[in-house]
Amino acid sequence: MTAPAATPAPAPAPAATGSPVRPYEAYVYAYPHKTAYTELDDRPALRDLWRGEAKDALSLYLHIPFCEVRCGFCNLFTRIGAPDGLTGRYLDALDRQATAVRDALDASDQESPGPIRFANAAFGGGTPTFLTADELERLCDIAETRMGADLRAIPLSVETSPATATADRLAVLAERGATRLSIGVQSFVDEEARAAVRPQRRADVEAALGRIRDTGVPVLNIDLIYGIDGQTPATWRTSLDAALAWRPEELYLYPLYVRALTGLARRTAHTDRDWDEQRLALYRQGRDHLLAHGYEQVSMRMFRRADAAPQGPDDHACQTDGMIGLGCGARSYTSTLHYSFDYAVDMGRIRAIIDDYTATEDFGHAVHGRRVDADEARRRHLLQSLLQARGMPLADYRDRFGTDPHDDFPAELAAFAARGWLAGDGAAGGGADSGVLRLSPEGLAHSDALGPALFSPAVRAAMAAYEAK
Repeated sequence: MTAPAATPAPAPAPAATGSPVRPYEAYVYAYPHKTAYTELDDRPALRDLWRGEAKDALSLYLHIPFCEVRCGFCNLFTRIGAPDGLTGRYLDALDRQATAVRDALDASDQESPGPIRFANAAFGGGTPTFLTADELERLCDIAETRMGADLRAIPLSVETSPATATADRLAVLAERGATRLSIGVQSFVDEEARAAVRPQRRADVEAALGRIRDTGVPVLNIDLIYGIDGQTPATWRTSLDAALAWRPEELYLYPLYVRALTGLARRTAHTDRDWDEQRLALYRQGRDHLLAHGYEQVSMRMFRRADAAPQGPDDHACQTDGMIGLGCGARSYTSTLHYSFDYAVDMGRIRAIIDDYTATEDFGHAVHGRRVDADEARRRHLLQSLLQARGMPLADYRDRFGTDPHDDFPAELAAFAARGWLAGDGAAGGGADSGVLRLSPEGLAHSDALGPALFSPAVRAAMAAYEAK
């Protein structure tokens, strides 16, 4: 597991300008969040869902829900270990699903067929490199042979961990076309790793990083976490400098969240404002340190080395329409429906869902999901764009929706502006040439408060009604 994605608490309505703001409401990495999904009574056929959708620049995501350990902060859809040939059965099911999905894509536009092309691909989890080298070969075969994705011709990102970044696995990924390897380190300080319930030694982390660099894969990403118990500005600097020593093309800096049904939730409770202030201070320290060492800020979390060529889309791009997700924890996105399988955090529930997935024969229908209407599409576009450091060109929004975001979201944008979270010539609205709607440095720092404030009342209600499991 690399990126510690948060399960949001029910998103609050936009706060009054003068009221205090909690800077860490939720990490908005997808909208609507999966806790707003429900079982689809009509179970629509995939061939009908994809009819008329653009399919010439699809994103492909393959999900592997296995890890060697489960970190204390992790609430991703993953289980520890895979006994009794479970990985083989899982790949069998993934193969069946890929066949059904590709058949649905091919059949969705038989009367007016258009090109079906994948523009990028990613293997995530869980930990994809939990699979053996031979199983990774098979995973690549499924993406290429079943789905028709040319992995050597498009950006391919793969997540790994220090314990599973072995030479044989990495060699397979490099040979099959991986352009980006992302490793979850979280901390180079052994005591902090233990405090986050992530058993690892710095020596093993450094050895794994050396093996990754030996592959020649062009982009190395290192994930770090701030806000761990016992972490200080000095130890945070230790981790930052240890990561910078490898000159990674990308670095992600994640604030620690403590969430229900995770290991840390059973050991500690972080709810006080002192912790908020600590995380904000560490964020600013990390941001300034990376900027001073030749990195550019892409979003609150993502930093890219200024002299590194981008290797495909930024972190938000996989959330665009035209996303094909394979695996029981993956999501797929059409312009009107986001769909997936059931979601859980509790290990027993996850095991049951994985068992159900491996026993599934009919993958031709969407099972769980949420409809996306015009209002949600506007909110989603605004979220995806505004949370990026470069901001949102107002002309792009107007061209897509025929309206202005200041007219669609006057209260929210006015509150953001009053808090000093907006910058640039698009902050106050204006004419067709008013420019870019962009966050200020303080707005970027408060991305995890700003994002949830844009959730619709219907999504907030659905998330509030979700029963954690």
